Amino acid sequence: MFTGIIKQTAKVINIRKEGSNVHFTFESDMAKELSVDESVAHSGVCLTVVQVNEVSYTVTAVQETLIKTNLGDLVIGSEVNLERAMVYNARLDGHIVQGHVDLTGSCIEIKDVEGSWFFTFRYKPSEVHLLVDKGSVCVNGTSLTVVNPHDDVFSVAVIPYTYNNTVFRNMKEGDRVNLEFDVIGKYIARYAKLYAGKL
Repeated sequence: MFTGIIKQTAKVINIRKEGSNVHFTFESDMAKELSVDESVAHSGVCLTVVQVNEVSYTVTAVQETLIKTNLGDLVIGSEVNLERAMVYNARLDGHIVQGHVDLTGSCIEIKDVEGSWFFTFRYKPSEVHLLVDKGSVCVNGTSLTVVNPHDDVFSVAVIPYTYNNTVFRNMKEGDRVNLEFDVIGKYIARYAKLYAGKL
């Protein structure tokens, strides 16, 4: 379980394919704090640490993960957002994030608004992928507030601190992003569908 509050980023330094799996090795200051078997969110994707040393660590992505997320787009030098699993006696500064990406979207506009930025994304909506104005959404692992959702488009506002300390600083129009929708909304949608089927 995560909160969507990004602590730092990591850089891809090696990519190794093994069958249908891909092993990603990342360089990060966080490496010295990690241990094998620990779960870490990489731009919103929960992956297990399989090797670690003082400066880098390795995780493995299975084919299903590569298909449903943007991890398959990573190349040597790419950066990802990092978040360790939440501690239950800590403040929940973002929102409840599972690290299970629902689908990918694409960045269609980046607008600089006097020091902050508005990012607009297009995605394929469904009855379970709900967005509400001023609700929460996780974009590349970052907990953000939804702005003006309509049809298949929504925006988020990114403050300078978040911009400078996450992969948003590298994002370009056309880039794919990982999206995780609010788990509470998903449960409500599922319950409503089951209840409607009994009427």
